[in-house]
Amino acid sequence: MLPKVAIVILNWNGKHFLERFLQLLINRTPEEYAQIIVADNGSTDGSVEYLHHHFPGLRLIVFPENNGYTGGYNRALGQIEAPYYVLLNSDVEVLEGWLPPLVRAMDNHPEIGVCMPRILSWTKPSHFEYAGACGGFIDRYGFPFCRGRILSHIEEDKGQYNNPIPVFWASGTCMMVRSELFHRLGGLDNAFFAHMEEIDFCWRVQWAGSQVWVIPESAILHVGGGTLPNNSPRKLFLNYRNNLYMLYKNLPNRKLVPLFILRFFLDYMTAVAYFIQGKSSFSISVFKAHRAFLKGYRQLTRVPSHDQHKMPRGIYKGSIVFRFFLSFRRPVFSTLRWK
Repeated sequence: MLPKVAIVILNWNGKHFLERFLQLLINRTPEEYAQIIVADNGSTDGSVEYLHHHFPGLRLIVFPENNGYTGGYNRALGQIEAPYYVLLNSDVEVLEGWLPPLVRAMDNHPEIGVCMPRILSWTKPSHFEYAGACGGFIDRYGFPFCRGRILSHIEEDKGQYNNPIPVFWASGTCMMVRSELFHRLGGLDNAFFAHMEEIDFCWRVQWAGSQVWVIPESAILHVGGGTLPNNSPRKLFLNYRNNLYMLYKNLPNRKLVPLFILRFFLDYMTAVAYFIQGKSSFSISVFKAHRAFLKGYRQLTRVPSHDQHKMPRGIYKGSIVFRFFLSFRRPVFSTLRWK
């Protein structure tokens, strides 16, 4: 009998995270309906040898090279059968009781195609964690933010977001998805390699008629920056390029050109600001991202939306960037006005 849930960790040179968190995951996951699998993405730090020695009974999928987050998961999940997949980062400590609330949400609500837990900071568990917090959203220009994290401002978790709600995107840090839906939509887009791919996927999930939810009863702790640190020019490049990829793929025709004119202007202004701040490598990354987008966008597959006049919910109609920098006080999610 197939396990109901396949929990898949995509590892790339994360031996130190496996040493710290893998046994906790095993201890805190009900084994009667979940299988844990590690897919190694061409690690060179002894991860595979460590797993063979310390976890000989664990299923291990080994790739000879790094296929990125997208390629690694697409290749791994193509070899795994289970009704539900959990895509789980290696730098995560799951908390007791983390899995059943996610499974119940999917079992009881067939309209939910993707769900995620509440994500707290491993270094500061009283606060949300940057990469997902308590559910993801985007603004009208495509800039992502979270319930519990707006740009660099991260809120303390005081229970203010404990109610489960539909969101725009679920974090790839820990994301449960129906396997049938994952494969029907073609999985993650390999053009992204890493970063923003989960937002693109969740947007496509909504175009396909399913919903994305956060289930705060489930909680995990995330270290963050496990492969690329937050101050990495490479990470900035991927975020800017992939954000443009995402918008190009998912925006209806009538919104595409006007929004891209605004986005190019906003991004160039950001590049100038980085340069003035002495962060020339960041400024260069923004320009490289635009050049890469212009070179590669024709190879992307645009989503044929069924209703060009009805965008998925979870898109903030204002600018989260302007709201953040022009407000007297740093905005928090609960103060945003949704039309």
